[in-house]
Amino acid sequence: MMRLPLALRSSATRLAILYVLAFAIAAGLLLWSVFLITQRLLVREFDLVIQTDLRGLKEHYDGEGLGALTAALNRRSDSWGRTGAVYLLVDPQFKRIAGNLSGWPPVQRPVDDAAPGEWLEFDIVARERNENVDHPVRAEIVQLDGGRRLMVGTDITESRNFVQQFRNAILWAIALTVLLCMIIGVWYSRGLNRRVRAVALACEKIISGDLSRRLDHDGSNDELDQLSSIVNLMLDRIEQQTVVLRTTFDSTAHDLRAPLHRVRMRIEETLRQPNLRTDSRSVLNDTLADVERVQRTLVTLLQIAQAEAGAPLAARERVDLTQLVDEMRDLYAPEAKRRGLTLEARSEPNVTVRGSRQLLAQSIANLLENALNYAPGQGSIEVRLSVENGQRVVLEVADDGPGIPESDRATVLQPFRRLERAPVGGAGLEQSSGLGLSLVAAVVRLHRGRLVLTDNSPGLIVRCEFETFRN
Repeated sequence: MMRLPLALRSSATRLAILYVLAFAIAAGLLLWSVFLITQRLLVREFDLVIQTDLRGLKEHYDGEGLGALTAALNRRSDSWGRTGAVYLLVDPQFKRIAGNLSGWPPVQRPVDDAAPGEWLEFDIVARERNENVDHPVRAEIVQLDGGRRLMVGTDITESRNFVQQFRNAILWAIALTVLLCMIIGVWYSRGLNRRVRAVALACEKIISGDLSRRLDHDGSNDELDQLSSIVNLMLDRIEQQTVVLRTTFDSTAHDLRAPLHRVRMRIEETLRQPNLRTDSRSVLNDTLADVERVQRTLVTLLQIAQAEAGAPLAARERVDLTQLVDEMRDLYAPEAKRRGLTLEARSEPNVTVRGSRQLLAQSIANLLENALNYAPGQGSIEVRLSVENGQRVVLEVADDGPGIPESDRATVLQPFRRLERAPVGGAGLEQSSGLGLSLVAAVVRLHRGRLVLTDNSPGLIVRCEFETFRN
């Protein structure tokens, strides 16, 4: 599919161009219609003058005969110089009888059975200011008794000049109208694009975690101004709820950390007693494992909340993902080897993004732990890092485990949602709490990226897409 030029990708620009074209076409059709109507009225006016004069001469002929008509034409022989009128009476052989023309004009002669009221247009060469000048003439011909023909016409030079000047004026008016429409369209599209860009920049800062940012008003009270007011009210409500939720969550986490830590210390202190019964020691070990899992779940929930709130990315840094992937591979390679799994990493050099190194490292760790938990014995895990089209960084973690059905892939990205199946990788890593992929999804969203789960046939591919680093 052919992509539009950058300047035409803006809806405001396309709308302005559409309005300019529509208005220009409408104005052009209107002005051209005025020109055609005016031209037709001028022709009709000249035709009416010619027909009136011709009707008078015809009545003169019908009432008094050929001699009276000839005398009348001779009296009007000087009409060309005064009014531009043309008169000619010819016999059946088209020889001149009377009139101010010396002979039949060089045009096709009418046949004997031609219908009355035939119109001709021809040029007369006149001597003006020592040079020959062509004068266009429009004339009507009627057939008289005995095969004679009477031609009455008039000089239409001024009419044609007026029509030509009027047509040029109309064309200039159309051109100026189009130019004015283009200027107005450019001004309108630039103003609208400027306001939309301001809204987009404000939204980007809000997405990055600056919930105190609001959309600007220009006081016009138009649709964009009204939309900005509604969005600002919504942001006020979201900021208020976020502050309350964050305060409640932080307070709850703080209140839970201390009791859980005290419980853990008491259990560990009790386990160090040498005379502790075996069954009691087993119960305390299980209890300690549950406490540790609760603590890990609490820490993960705090990380998800922080990632969703956007606070860690208030000041983003340059993160070398190539180096980070290599470090995480080296960190988890011993555990993979202990489980009989192959852990490989294929990374392009110097792949960087802008964001939080700590959150990105936690995301890669969660993906590797999920893969280690569900990859079968003698299986393989591969981490791939590449740059697509020079614009998009793609981080993929692939395994050959049981995978996730397509219908369940959206579900597992939500907190505490997991599939009803047991890990196959054995002990050594924390049991699944249903928070690993949800934390990864939150971190990817925070970095304005996209997370996609696809089939590895067999196994699962977790694909994380980010924007490349730009200074």
